[in-house]
Amino acid sequence: MKKLLIIGYVWPEPSTTAAGHRMLQLVNAFISFGYEITFGCTAVNTEFSEDLEALVVRCVSLKLNHHSFDDFVQQLNPSVVVFDRFMVEEQFGWRVAESVPDAVRILNTEDLHSLRKTREECHKENIDFSIEQWLKKDITKREIASIYRSDLTLLVSTFEMDLLTEELNIPNKLLLHLPFMLESLEEQPNWPSFEERQDFITYGNGKHAPNVDSIKYLKEAIWPLIRRKLPKAELRIYGAYLPQQIQEMHNPMEGFNITGWAEDLDAEIQKARICLAPLRFGAGIKGKLVDAMRNGTPTITTQIGEEGMHGNLPWNGAIADEPISFAEQAVSLYQHKERWEQAQSNGIQMLIKFYSKANLEEKLRKAVETVELVLQAHRNQNFIGQVLQHQTLASTKYMSKWIEEKNRGK
Repeated sequence: MKKLLIIGYVWPEPSTTAAGHRMLQLVNAFISFGYEITFGCTAVNTEFSEDLEALVVRCVSLKLNHHSFDDFVQQLNPSVVVFDRFMVEEQFGWRVAESVPDAVRILNTEDLHSLRKTREECHKENIDFSIEQWLKKDITKREIASIYRSDLTLLVSTFEMDLLTEELNIPNKLLLHLPFMLESLEEQPNWPSFEERQDFITYGNGKHAPNVDSIKYLKEAIWPLIRRKLPKAELRIYGAYLPQQIQEMHNPMEGFNITGWAEDLDAEIQKARICLAPLRFGAGIKGKLVDAMRNGTPTITTQIGEEGMHGNLPWNGAIADEPISFAEQAVSLYQHKERWEQAQSNGIQMLIKFYSKANLEEKLRKAVETVELVLQAHRNQNFIGQVLQHQTLASTKYMSKWIEEKNRGK
């Protein structure tokens, strides 16, 4: 049986984060491919961590800057190693390359971390984001270097695929567009109707900066405009790890309800008529918007929100970047049944075309098998990756060993 090692940035939390849900999809995909899976991580488990062992996944705790990993990975001898985000590849990639050189190295991005961070900095500094701003950042150079060092990089967003291939000329053979892999919908989903739903919803993990900013933006600029037109409307905000500043915004008199983590978020989404997601920065594709589609709930979002998600298909709601137009679209969609039902139908079409689990799993399987079959030729054609791997072994390796020796002397 082929062996897969996944080195996680954190232990996956599919009930609290889109990234956790995505990681669980990858785990299940590789299980279906017949892999024996080991999941390793340097972080600690939380109350929301998935029970991977229930999926017959071996779980191991890893140490940073420690030779024990070299012995562990040599003994495991995986044929494929997945690094969850570029920071993990920086930490462990050189050790994998040195200890098990024949293992296919896959980078799972979740989103382009550098793009999200650059947009966040631009937003805080009140300056327009540009590709030039992104390219200037050290974090961008680190992430791109990680992509080149990897045999294959998984990207969820078509926008990010285009950014890497068109702006940086990264070869397509190093990249794979692989959005969320979802079970197909029934032909007639048993969702509550327009009349059976009421009020608005938003949700997201409170450790994710775009989510926190979105809730603040709703509170300060958008929700008052909606309430002026719909004085009886309620907005419910769900999410784990919501910070104190968000919890203090709870104000039932204004219909602004901070509810916290929901054990069955899908049920709450289906009760709502519309999902609001006024995201002002971020990257990747947005799990909250996919979740809304999966539950038949139209969404109002921004250009950042819808980016890279739906190709040329119409959005399942409306897209607006300014508070007044955002609120107007929300009120209009809330009040017009025919438009609402069309938006719901648009969401179904998006899920069918872009997020089919069967199609995407087959795409992933073929990509991994292709790289495995021609691994050395694949690497020989990636000369920049070879150079960066050489430089990493010459620098990061010895920095890590220096840290290890320093820690040993304490």
